[in-house]
Amino acid sequence: MKNLLIPFLSLLLSCSSQKNPLVLMETDLGLIRVELYPEKAPITVANFLRYVDENRYEDAHFYRAVHMGNQPNNNVKIQVIQGGLGFDNHPLELPPIIHETTAETGVRHKDGTISMARLEPGTASSEIFICINDQPDLDFDGKRNPDGQGFAAFGKVVSGMEFVRQIQQLPETGQMLEKTVKIINIEKVINRKT
Repeated sequence: MKNLLIPFLSLLLSCSSQKNPLVLMETDLGLIRVELYPEKAPITVANFLRYVDENRYEDAHFYRAVHMGNQPNNNVKIQVIQGGLGFDNHPLELPPIIHETTAETGVRHKDGTISMARLEPGTASSEIFICINDQPDLDFDGKRNPDGQGFAAFGKVVSGMEFVRQIQQLPETGQMLEKTVKIINIEKVINRKT
């Protein structure tokens, strides 16, 4: 019996060590659970987890909602919610990171994908967005940005998309939410159940 138990425990430990990390965002509206892909997007995931581990998102909130009806000047329409520390310089903001394209990572902007907001490639730091429905124009070679580099996707919402969709439907002016949605707490899930 003991001889059978040891290989089983080794297999169990190796399987559990290969699981992707989970992060739980507690918002004013509900809980959003996100699975991260460190093997596919190591730089972007490490950056995001540094914000989480060092409590740099303590002032974080969702502040922007983009839907089909509020992009009059964009030929290429997208649907996302955006959050983080905000547009102004924040004392908890880290330096920008290297841009990991979807061509490099293979992580596409599907429904529920979490990704880094940016201006130019290599300017992403604290701001994130979550896709509502598939958004291929945010991938490498997509048409949303003229540079064609797309955005750095690094994980996916695994529960709580109903709250993401609620945030997207909140009253906004020019894509900016009239009342931001506070991220009350954001932390790694330590005891992950299979």
